[in-house]
Amino acid sequence: MTRSLVHTCMRVRDPEASARFYAVLGFERRGALNFDSAYNIYLGLPGAGDQLELTVNVGRDEPYDLGEGYNHIAVTVEDIDAVLADLDAQLGVEPEKPPYRPGGRDDLPRIAFVADPDGYRIELIDGGRFDTPQDGPHPSTT
Repeated sequence: MTRSLVHTCMRVRDPEASARFYAVLGFERRGALNFDSAYNIYLGLPGAGDQLELTVNVGRDEPYDLGEGYNHIAVTVEDIDAVLADLDAQLGVEPEKPPYRPGGRDDLPRIAFVADPDGYRIELIDGGRFDTPQDGPHPSTT
């Protein structure tokens, strides 16, 4: 049986603000699915499936509790400086801190974290493609 990750779902309060945010990152609107008390908007990157499901609970006004377990989703971008400039110019979104190499590792691309309109953290990875390096066991596990 073939298995694949289909999408990530995030609950949002203002779907238009969220769609604008993700459009700056290259996501395209794909479709919608309606229910009695909620609806979903599907987004995907060019050439890929519906990777992101934005769920809108009708009548929800208060922010969602993001919890301490959620950290981020990651998206590769061709030019991190250009994307950050677009996010700032179009939406007033700034990174948590300037782009950097995580852990000071020269073998990793520069990254930056931004927050979408609902506060979900999004990691931007510079260079357009990323294959995760495979380190050995962490010293704390030996």
